[in-house]
Formats: sequence, C-alpha cells, structure tokens
Amino acid sequence: MVHLSGNLALIRACVVSALARRGVSLRALATSAAVACAFALAGCYGEEGYQLPSRAMKELSPEMLVLLQQKNMPKDSPILIRVFKEESELEVWKEDTTGLYQLLKVYPICRWSGELGPKKVEGDRQAPEGFYEITPGLMNPNSNYYLAINMGFPNAYDKANGYSGGFLMIHGDCSSRGCYAMTDEQIGEIYSLARESFLGGQKQFQIQAYPFRMTPVNLAKHRTNPNMPFWRMLKEGNDHFEVTHVEPKVDVCERHYVFDAQPQANSTKPLAFSPSGHCPTYEVADEVATPALEKQRNDDYQIAQLTRMNAPVAPITMGTDGGMNRVFVAKLQETQPVYDNDGHIHAPPIHPGMPPPTLSGAREDPEAATKTASVQKPSVFGGLFDRTTTQTANQTTSQTTSQVASADASSNNEGFFARLFKPKSEPAAQPAPQATTLAAVKPAPQPRKVEPVKVETPKVETAKSEPQKVDAPKPEAPRPSAPAPQVASATAPAAGLIKGAQPVVPTGSFDGRWAGIQ
Repeated sequence: MVHLSGNLALIRACVVSALARRGVSLRALATSAAVACAFALAGCYGEEGYQLPSRAMKELSPEMLVLLQQKNMPKDSPILIRVFKEESELEVWKEDTTGLYQLLKVYPICRWSGELGPKKVEGDRQAPEGFYEITPGLMNPNSNYYLAINMGFPNAYDKANGYSGGFLMIHGDCSSRGCYAMTDEQIGEIYSLARESFLGGQKQFQIQAYPFRMTPVNLAKHRTNPNMPFWRMLKEGNDHFEVTHVEPKVDVCERHYVFDAQPQANSTKPLAFSPSGHCPTYEVADEVATPALEKQRNDDYQIAQLTRMNAPVAPITMGTDGGMNRVFVAKLQETQPVYDNDGHIHAPPIHPGMPPPTLSGAREDPEAATKTASVQKPSVFGGLFDRTTTQTANQTTSQTTSQVASADASSNNEGFFARLFKPKSEPAAQPAPQATTLAAVKPAPQPRKVEPVKVETPKVETAKSEPQKVDAPKPEAPRPSAPAPQVASATAPAAGLIKGAQPVVPTGSFDGRWAGIQ
C-alpha cells in the first residue's frame, strides 16, 4: 500500500533542500518534485508509510566536499560515470565551473562477473557494455546490496539486437552476478553524488561501460577478439568524450550506436532515429568531428605499428567469472557470508563452483589518475608521445588518464616503438596552440555532412601525414661528411629519432610526428 503522506513528506523535504541550495526557482521546484517522486517510487512501502533509508540520504563527506572545492566543481553539478572491466575501475566525472566534465575520482571495482564483451542473453552472468542513461527512477535506495543504481539494461541498442536480461546494477556488497559490485562505502558516495546532481537539475546521467580503456595498446592486444567490431563502435563515443569533455549525444539506428548527430544545416526537420530502421542523413559538428577523427587516425596508426611488431595478443578465454581490482585481493580469502556492524550480510566474492576472478594489473594508487584531469592543452595530441605518458600518474594529463593501467608494462621495456616516438627537443618559440575544447573552437563552425551509415572522413591534404604510407624504418647508408642541408634550420634531430630524420615542421603538431620518418 502506498501512503500519500510519505510521498508528500519526501517531496516537501527535497523542495526545501533545493530552495536552500539554489534560491527560489520554478525549474528547481519542478525538478526537485520530480526527483522526489522518482525516489519514492523506487523505494519500498509498508503499512506504516514510506521509510527512506538513512544510507540513501547520507551527506557527502567533508573530504569529498573539499575535493569538489579544489576541482571547482559545484556540489550539485551534473555527473557522468565511466566503467572499465579489465582495469576493474569506475570513474566519476563531474562538470566544473567551465561547464566541461573533469575527472573527480577513480574507484577500484570490487567485483564484476562474466567476461569481456557485451551482455546478450539473460542468465549469461555478463556485466553489460555500452551507453546507458540513468534517471532518478533507476536509483534504488532499498537494495539488498546496500544501495544500487540500475543501469537500464537493455537499452535501445540492446533491444534492437535482441539481447535479453534486466536488473543489472552498480551496487554494493562486493558480490556480482552480472553487475558491477563496489564496497558499501564506495556505492554510498557514488549514490550521494548522483542524488545531488539530480537535485541540482540534471534529469539523467550517462554511464559509459567499456571492456577496457580504449588505448592503442589495449586494442592491439585484443585485436583477434570477435567482439572487436562492437568495441570499435564504443570507441567512437569514447573518443568524442575524450576530445571534448562533453557528454556525447547517443542515438541508435540500423542496430548500431550513433554519436553527436545533428540535422543538416539546410534541414527544417528534426532527426528521427529508429533503433532497427534506416539511419537518417545527419551531420557531426566540426568541433567534435575534427579532433575525434584526428585521434582515431593517430590511434589506428599506433595499432598498425604494434601489429606489425607482433605485439602480444590476449588469449580469448571462456568460462571465467569476471574480475576484481587487485586492491581487494584479501577478500578472496573469504569463503563464508559475513555480517557487518549494521547486521547486513555480505556474500563471499567467489561463488560456489565458479573459478576465482581475474585480478587487475598492478597499480599502486587507484586514484592517481584523478590528480591532473584537464583538457587545457596546446593541441589534442601535442603531448601524446611525451615522456610523461610513461612516468608517474601525477604527471599524466586527461588524454593519458585512460592509459595508466598499461603504463607499467610499457615504461620498463623501451624498444623500437618507444624510441620511435621520443619527443624532439623543443625550440625556443612554440607554435600557436590549436583549439581542442568546445570553448576554444571557431565561433561558427561549419558542420560536416554525414551519410546515413557512417560519418564521412575529411580528406587529408598532406600526403606525408597518412599513417598507412609510413613504412618500418630501415638503416641508411653512411651519409657524406658535408651533406647539403634540406631545410633552413640548424636544429639537430633529438636523440631517439631514426638516423637521417629531418624534422621540418613545428614540434607538437600531428604532422610533425610522422614527417621526420618519411
């Protein structure tokens, strides 16, 4: 039985909270009332009326409030969540005062089940991969696993492809059967951050669930996996977010994801997407398409180089039971359910008859990647191959945040590929910075036309920058003692470049990385 008094009390409490935080606003009133109703409907009711658990209304910790202040993030600004299976990490991103998403905190995942790849069939124990929208109604304050956020599986893409299943969560208790399980303390903080964003006016937030961080190293390592076409599709959305720090707009047509689609400039009708139907003709704005295509091109070149060098391939395993961040390895010793101080029972992380989970790669500080999340860089890839990509996480940037988990393996074995991309010495005068963020793009960019099936790749004018034309370097014959100079520059090539290379363009540009080895 649902008691109206319980609903009214919850709505009244949320409205008062919104007024105290943001001032009198019709939008705030309407949003708070809607959020309160959604939370009420997500809960449980008894004969004594609605009882909202105290854990669902717990305030953010003083430490979190200090962190938000340090990162210039309002307490109630929008959030976005990114999940990486292989690294067993969950990232919470939050809008700062510039209106762009920045990395707030990284949480090690205590347990996830299944294998790398999407969930397709109910009962396959797979944790989902893809893009999911979370509304207040999907927040469960009365979960048997402390607190839970329903991921909304199946979404439009999953339904269009005939995938089945439901009630797949991000929850507490460190026990998973197709979910992403955190500790109770972790999910409590994540839940509170989501609650505050809803009260601040965010109608829904996005969860991006990936098999691994979408780096060239990881894509090359899994290049033989049959799920690669699906993962390539997810990478497109990943790239849009990473180069703009703006939540990508997600649509589905012809049973695949479409990102940041907008009507053509001369169109008077809004776009209409059917998950299983034909894709309409759409465009992607230049401030998104141009840096995303540049990133894709650069990543593809590195993948091709790694493949040519016979980089190791990850075996395709079946019958495993997911993974666990290695910081929780001690929990594998638990074989019996345990009770916490509140009387809540916790199941052991290993299920009877199932193999133990795969531990994530070694990492000393699970939250190191949060310390320098920023998109204020001279160019999208100006620092991609700097030495900082293989140094400590305190020196990484938001572009290399997704590569932290694989940095340990690459930094200790400097072979040909590592030497190939060593930076050249910087000249005294730096080139003018290139616009890379949404705030720094041209005032009125012309959008790029996109055909129904895929986004058109802009024609590249400079032949030298095409990765597929770069062959493996070959040793040169001894050069004359006094060769004729090729360019009017006295700067010698930096150590680590191929013998005989002549840099002819400014350091930091994309073309400059490849022109020296033509």
